[in-house]
Amino acid sequence: MKSETGRKLGFGIISASYMAMDHVRGVKANKHAEVKAICDIDLAKAERVAAEFFIQDYYADYTELLKRDDIDVIIVSTPDQLHAEMTIAALEAGKHVLCEKPMALTIEECKQMIDASERTGKKLMVGQICRYAPGFALAKKLIDDGEIGELFYVESEYAHDYSEAPGVGNWRIDPVRLRHPVLGGGCHAVDLLRWIAGNPYEVTAYANRKVLQSWPVDDCTIAIMRFPQDVIGKVMVSVGCKRAYTMRSVFYGNQGTIIVDNTSPTLTIYKDRISGDTGLFNDVNDQTISISHPVNIRSHNTIDEIKEFVDILLNDDQVRTDGVEGASTAAVCLAIVESASTNQSVRIQYDF
Repeated sequence: MKSETGRKLGFGIISASYMAMDHVRGVKANKHAEVKAICDIDLAKAERVAAEFFIQDYYADYTELLKRDDIDVIIVSTPDQLHAEMTIAALEAGKHVLCEKPMALTIEECKQMIDASERTGKKLMVGQICRYAPGFALAKKLIDDGEIGELFYVESEYAHDYSEAPGVGNWRIDPVRLRHPVLGGGCHAVDLLRWIAGNPYEVTAYANRKVLQSWPVDDCTIAIMRFPQDVIGKVMVSVGCKRAYTMRSVFYGNQGTIIVDNTSPTLTIYKDRISGDTGLFNDVNDQTISISHPVNIRSHNTIDEIKEFVDILLNDDQVRTDGVEGASTAAVCLAIVESASTNQSVRIQYDF
């Protein structure tokens, strides 16, 4: 789409959660966009956020956003169970949508969202925010540039203590529409490995529940996956661990190793030879050298995410993290859950 001369793209944001406030900051940092209104079922909360960020209008009912002609884009930042319903409604109302991860709880819902985007001609972006974390973006570039040679093993973890965070209204443990931690949070780690190593085609997973024993889902899952080009990989998801939040990730190539996470100010490469092929080798013990790269700590980099989406909309370009990408990550996560529950390997299907 091309915006009218001098007119900013109008955004409406569904939810006044902490993540929604990150999206508000991302929109406000963009000179081609502005937040027109925000809504939350807790109207007082919506009012507080609107006042804090100088947003003129706020509502309790998200359909009020969809009625407004000055809103071009809807950001869905609600509990996972509501993503499909709200995204489809927004697309059918003629709005472009940035939907928070995970895309939806089922593949059927993902298909319905993709269909709605194709049917209406409105763009759908899924908020796989780790692709915009500076450390992970640098790791992707270094790997694509051949800095560590050919990949043979990749791993990532989603370690996040949920013990005091069941969500408003306990949505993270809703027994009616169960949201598994692998899909809800672990999709970050899964999407990161997909982005770097390609779509895994087989998974074997194991899970247990020894911390959040009152929750209706396992709190720790390990998944071993097979990727294209004979790459193997692992994802660990723990939502009960006693540890600071991290997505520590390691990428092993035949010429080096990259260690990086989303909360540290450096990315480290381990190599046998100094980068740049200077001819300088290590000592006779053949110990590797390490090279540190400083990176900005922007774990939830909504500024760059929203900048990309705004640029895509203004130039009518293709969305990189579109519905198919979001559904692909969901498919891997759901296969992990299936494998852990059946004690069998699962072939991953990408049929959208």
